[in-house]
Amino acid sequence: MWLLIAGCLGSAFVTSLLATFVMRWLAPRIGLIDKPAARKVHLVPTALGGGIGIWCGVVLPLVAAQILVWSWQQNPPEWLPEELSRHLAGALYRSRELWGIVAAATLLALTGLADDFRPLSWKLRLVLQFGVSIAIVASGVRATVFVNNPWPGAILSVLWFVVLVNSFNFLDNMDGLSGGIGLIVSLIFSVMMLTKPGDPHWFVGGFFMILAGSLLGFLVHNWSPARIFMGDAGSYFLGFSVASMTLLGTFYSHTTDSNRHVVFAPLCVMAVPLYDICSVVLIRLWEGRSPFQPDKRHFSHRLVALGLTKVQAVLTVHLTTLTTGLLGLTLYAVSTWSAALVIVATVGCILLLIAILEAAPREAS
Repeated sequence: MWLLIAGCLGSAFVTSLLATFVMRWLAPRIGLIDKPAARKVHLVPTALGGGIGIWCGVVLPLVAAQILVWSWQQNPPEWLPEELSRHLAGALYRSRELWGIVAAATLLALTGLADDFRPLSWKLRLVLQFGVSIAIVASGVRATVFVNNPWPGAILSVLWFVVLVNSFNFLDNMDGLSGGIGLIVSLIFSVMMLTKPGDPHWFVGGFFMILAGSLLGFLVHNWSPARIFMGDAGSYFLGFSVASMTLLGTFYSHTTDSNRHVVFAPLCVMAVPLYDICSVVLIRLWEGRSPFQPDKRHFSHRLVALGLTKVQAVLTVHLTTLTTGLLGLTLYAVSTWSAALVIVATVGCILLLIAILEAAPREAS
């Protein structure tokens, strides 16, 4: 397992680190710049295109892994651990599914990149998100939700894709915020998948490790003060990738009655991002505005308004996400519904604490 972790994290980290460095140099020369505005927190023009670095950090190691699987399938090297070599055939079998997901995520990343260059209508972006999500769900990547009728799972899966894509996009409002949350949830999901009792998900766990390594390389450039942003290209790719792999790793699994409560694990891990997008969208709709009109109603903005620095606000959101994520991870360690409900209730209490903080009087912004 440690060889898999080192290979996935290391290769993705180095690739993303170098690719993002190249984009820092290239972006200003091709007009890929995010300029300061009233509803943005950065004060100087900053390069976009970090999403391309994240994409390279994921896709290039996957290409290398695919080549290795092809070459090792018949004659695995002697130094390769048996726990990995016996899964080479399975990895090759699932490669078509993998590249279908990567292609769909790349299509959305290109949509985001176009929006980074010249803002697109939110309606057009939403239509494209639904279209790509419906296509990938129709291919078989969808939740079962433990019912014989496929339609409820399919509808929930499409919504899961669209919500997570926009959730990471909405979170990209402060240096290191969206990338850091992506890193945290990727590491937690990888631990979930690689340590599942009796049934480790090497395919999904390895992907999350690669995604985590790529985000870590990007964060070297994106941590405050950020020298580059991921942009819509990065947030769309990140959100779609996380949504796909959580479906394959958890909701898609045909679990027994005794451990069906693990379907709450992704909801716990993603509790803070999901709360943030839901609360912000509801506020905007209540005020009669577009749900995609930028403002400073996010959890991170409200923490700054309460007196925290931007770095402190980002770290607070990271720590809160890590807390709910670890609670989600413990769902795999309990065997009863009563214990699972206690964990879910604890996550709910954390979200209520966030709501109280957001309702507190704040400084004028």
